[in-house]
Amino acid sequence: MTPLGAEIAALIRQNGPIGVDRYMALCLGHPVHGYYRTRDPLGAQGDFTTAPEISQMFGELLGAWTAYVRGSIGAPDPLLLVELGPGRGTLMADALRALRAALPGVRVAPHLVETSPVLRAAQARALSGTGAVWHDSVDTLPEGPTIILANEFFDCLPVRQFERRPSGWHERQIGLDSAGGLAFGLSPEPVPGLVADGPDGALMSVPAAGLALIRALARRLVSGGGALLVVDYGHVRPGFGDTLQALAGHRFADPLAEPGEADLTHHVDFAALAQAARAEGAAIHGPVDQGDFLAALGLGARAERLRARANPAQVTAIDAAVTRLTDPGRGGMGRLFKVLAVSGPSLGPLPGFPAP
Repeated sequence: MTPLGAEIAALIRQNGPIGVDRYMALCLGHPVHGYYRTRDPLGAQGDFTTAPEISQMFGELLGAWTAYVRGSIGAPDPLLLVELGPGRGTLMADALRALRAALPGVRVAPHLVETSPVLRAAQARALSGTGAVWHDSVDTLPEGPTIILANEFFDCLPVRQFERRPSGWHERQIGLDSAGGLAFGLSPEPVPGLVADGPDGALMSVPAAGLALIRALARRLVSGGGALLVVDYGHVRPGFGDTLQALAGHRFADPLAEPGEADLTHHVDFAALAQAARAEGAAIHGPVDQGDFLAALGLGARAERLRARANPAQVTAIDAAVTRLTDPGRGGMGRLFKVLAVSGPSLGPLPGFPAP
């Protein structure tokens, strides 16, 4: 058992089973053994690869999107540009380069919400000289019109899970099996007030942390202006099923096998996020498939410009990146990944989204 696994087992022995949300929070954010506190998980030597690491085109197109939205929110100078969970800083660096080209002379104030000391160090290297400011949470962000980018961020926020039984919805928990190992189980009593329809045995995920965050961001955008762009893998219609998963070495793993040594994520419920933001008075754009979104922003034209000054090996890499980012089939991100924008209610149509 990993050091964190032993600590969680001791916690369960002392206080009883814990919810999936607490388990995720411990595995990813434990101050000593948490997955994101101890490593750079990205790239071939890590556990997964995100779109900004696949190609500079992804961040550049989001930078172009940001330049357009800035004009729609009153052209603030400086522009407050926030990224949630900014990885190695690659997306922000590429977006800033595109912004400098599109808006020469306009000041941009990059703010990054990041808790991992390892990733903060990588971000500092990538964003040296940009004046970037780091935050542990969105609570300390400065006020004013803001554009917020969140690529593969909501999928790692803790979720609660519930299983339908004849007596009602019981919370899925992590306890100990007869050998002392971690094992899934259910709370003995149903959860009061949870009355969603579902067949016996159905598993439902409730992204409590994600819903709380998007409500807070929506209130900020409604009162202060701006937009939030969410890019993540997930679904647009509510449904049942277990989407909790672990990734280690670019392969799926048992979520309970090595706490703190594998990334834990879940499919984002875009319908729930949209509903929560709309309830705060925000405008909703999308969600749309990532492939369609990038195509509408001009991915094809950007790839062609890069090919024009590339050698044969680079052309092959550019073509592979376009396929990876937009292919709707298995192995591609084009359909599995969705894009949702949340904005103040007065903001009109946004690039990449169909007009209402």
